Amino acid sequence: MSTDENDVVVEEDEAFGASEEDSEALDARAEHKVGKIKKELDACKKERAEYLDGWQRAKADYVNLFKRFEEEKQGSVTLGTLKASRAFLPAIDSLARAETAGEIPESFKGIAKQLHDATKSLGLEQFGAIMDNFDPSLHEALGQDNAQSQEQEDTITAVLEPGWKSGEQVIRPAKVRVAHFEG
Repeated sequence: MSTDENDVVVEEDEAFGASEEDSEALDARAEHKVGKIKKELDACKKERAEYLDGWQRAKADYVNLFKRFEEEKQGSVTLGTLKASRAFLPAIDSLARAETAGEIPESFKGIAKQLHDATKSLGLEQFGAIMDNFDPSLHEALGQDNAQSQEQEDTITAVLEPGWKSGEQVIRPAKVRVAHFEG
């Protein structure tokens, strides 16, 4: 039987018929080997814990990278929508002025519907109406008008150009005139 130096082999014949000194020597050798195996086991446990920690860190890094990738992708989509919308808004403004004046020829009404549908598909919302409260994050004040009462203070009196937003992102602030009360 071939044995490695790290193997613990207790031969019963030696232990059973051995003298007390030989028995103590065998016990000491066995205890030494058991101690050595315990140290190796502890080293393996420590190494396993290090590998587990490394794996958990790598997994967390991957999850964070995936989240960052998704955020960047969404940011790119939003940026593309904003750029397309900004280029598209002058045509929508011209269309709105023509519709208000009633100057849209019958042959152009299909195209006008497509333009309105495109604003909806991009998630664009028009805002800014007379008597809305003035909000500097949404409106750009281009002048003041006198208010008749304190309640009309900081309300919109005229919309010079409507504002547009996509979700919470303002694409273009509304250009307005604001009521100011001098009482």
